[in-house]
Amino acid sequence: MNQRSLGVVLPYWLGRPDLEALGIARQASACGFERLWLGEMATFDAFALATAVANTTSIPRLTVGPLAVGVRSPVAIAMGAASVATLTNRRVDVALGASSPHIVSAWHDRSWKGNAQRTRESVTVLRDLFNGNRAAFSGQHIRTKGFKLRQPQPGCTISVAAFGPRMMQVAAESADEVVLNLVSPPAIAQARASIDAFAQACGRPAPRLAVWVTCAVEPGPAAYHQLASQLAVYLRPPGYGEMFTELGFGDLVRQARASDSRHALVEDIPPELPAAVGAIGSGPEVLRRIKAYFDAGADHIGLVPATADDAEGAAILAFITDHARSLLSVDDRGEVAW
Repeated sequence: MNQRSLGVVLPYWLGRPDLEALGIARQASACGFERLWLGEMATFDAFALATAVANTTSIPRLTVGPLAVGVRSPVAIAMGAASVATLTNRRVDVALGASSPHIVSAWHDRSWKGNAQRTRESVTVLRDLFNGNRAAFSGQHIRTKGFKLRQPQPGCTISVAAFGPRMMQVAAESADEVVLNLVSPPAIAQARASIDAFAQACGRPAPRLAVWVTCAVEPGPAAYHQLASQLAVYLRPPGYGEMFTELGFGDLVRQARASDSRHALVEDIPPELPAAVGAIGSGPEVLRRIKAYFDAGADHIGLVPATADDAEGAAILAFITDHARSLLSVDDRGEVAW
């Protein structure tokens, strides 16, 4: 059984100050969390933010991403990770993903097609570069020759965000870790079974499974509005929409895909939707929910703190820290001590 762990995810909530990200990182550091995930939205370059976080906190492990494989080349990702690690003397890992057509094609004018194979090729090239080898790869989507990191990073792990069977298979067959977001515990159980089967079929150990879990204790109207505003963004993209449909929110997905306005959806999102894909409610409910994700097969949970009525997520992160031992300890039968 893999060792269970907790980390923190910078959420980049819509409508919040950009620098709240640094505040959440400082809270995570003060609570003793040893891993921080830094994705990328519309605010900071992820590697620049990782450098700032490393210079202002004591968090020993930074995971940059998921980064869109259709936007950044493996050479650019390797240079970014090595730069942060060398300049800050921190462990820096990377996560890769497909992102969405809106970001990849509309924002960056890049092709959003072929993401599964592009991800597989990216992992292959990155492993070579992190191990100090000179690039020499010609694939269906990626071609690179001659580049070599001045500062190899052989300890850098590669996570892959997996949505859909093709990305799940790529992640299981090539990544060190699979990461999922906005999913329910039953979906984690299904993912765990798929990952194990794909890995066994290709003769490699199954990668760890990480899940990002939005969390809030006793959320008020402001927090629910914050959660709904963010979820409205994810109702439309491929993969996410299908997952929400399976959870019983197909009408909302169809409404989102038929509308150009995210704001029009917010008031129609019921509290049951964020609760279905997060750990939200009373203190005991939040802890039981986190336990449910671990019991379903998650090895790592990245906590995504709501901040609308909890400045920088300080209260929720401190609360979970206070109960971390019971969440992470496992008894002789392989069960969580509770």
